[in-house]
Amino acid sequence: MDMHGKNVIVTGGASGIGKATALLLARNGARVFIGDMDTERGAQVAADAVAAGLRVEFLPLELTDPTAIDSFTDAVHGAVGRADALVNAAGWDVIQPFMDNDTAMWDRVMAINFLGPVRLTRNILKPMIEAGQGGKIVSISSDAGRVGSMGETVYAGAKGGIIAFSKSLAREMARHRINVNVVCPGPTNTPLFQRQPDRMKDALTKAIPFRRIAEPEEIGEAVMFFASRRSDYITAQVLSVSGGLTMVG
Repeated sequence: MDMHGKNVIVTGGASGIGKATALLLARNGARVFIGDMDTERGAQVAADAVAAGLRVEFLPLELTDPTAIDSFTDAVHGAVGRADALVNAAGWDVIQPFMDNDTAMWDRVMAINFLGPVRLTRNILKPMIEAGQGGKIVSISSDAGRVGSMGETVYAGAKGGIIAFSKSLAREMARHRINVNVVCPGPTNTPLFQRQPDRMKDALTKAIPFRRIAEPEEIGEAVMFFASRRSDYITAQVLSVSGGLTMVG
């Protein structure tokens, strides 16, 4: 897919799905701005990409801090005027029973997985609307947000919120030719997955009809479809990329 001439923001680009997506978009011609709270890894991802001839830039981003979100947005718009696409890929979770959660964990889950993306999306939309050239908003939710997930109750609520937010936003943005879509990964080979106990990883893998977890690049392919011209007549859609783990309409 040709992404030449497109300026794309990818949050959570220092690792996992965000990193894979950012590099895939860059390899297909986009200029990519990575936002992440992990400044060391984010800067290294950008440096390695530039050494490989790609246009990738890193900017610090802390989604729990509205001021940091504004600073990140100002830096991107200062460099390119407006973004053609935003990929809300950053995420965070702690897997434990709901009754073991503390409220600080709830606040962080909601800030990173819901309120942070909401704030960033609104910042990005203003110049996108004013330019009158359309645009793409793609958010990474989760199958947990569609069907629930034991040990991820508040996370599932936040991800379900992203789905509802995206569908409603798509209705408002259609008049501006701005497409808003969602990708819902199933279990994926990310640092979060690898931190889980072996018995949990085995159980999740066996539950997937394809009998394997996804690679981050496979999620990135779906994201790039929604960020590209190939999805120009698609909006308010939720695509599950989970090897058949969930089969909901």
